[in-house]
Amino acid sequence: MSDNKLVKLTEEEIKENLKHLPHWGYKEDSLMSSFQFQDFKETFSAMTRIAFECEKLGHYPKWTNTFNTLLVSIQTPSLKGVSINDFALAERIERCISNGE
Repeated sequence: MSDNKLVKLTEEEIKENLKHLPHWGYKEDSLMSSFQFQDFKETFSAMTRIAFECEKLGHYPKWTNTFNTLLVSIQTPSLKGVSINDFALAERIERCISNGE
């Protein structure tokens, strides 16, 4: 992991990066999104795909799921804010969900 990934982004930088992730927002010093699926099985399947991507990156979201809804919050805990690593994870989550990978 390079040092530039561990730099807390400014609110302007976050807003600029969010332009590429329309399903995500910025709240409480975190990137946040909500995803809806057909049922619990589909939700859990997506969570499993995401878990493998998290392991590859060594970066993990806070998430909750209720039946067919998955709420995701991503932050770099050591910064108490958002870094470029968080955007990398959000992009991978998007791919897992949109492609069913």
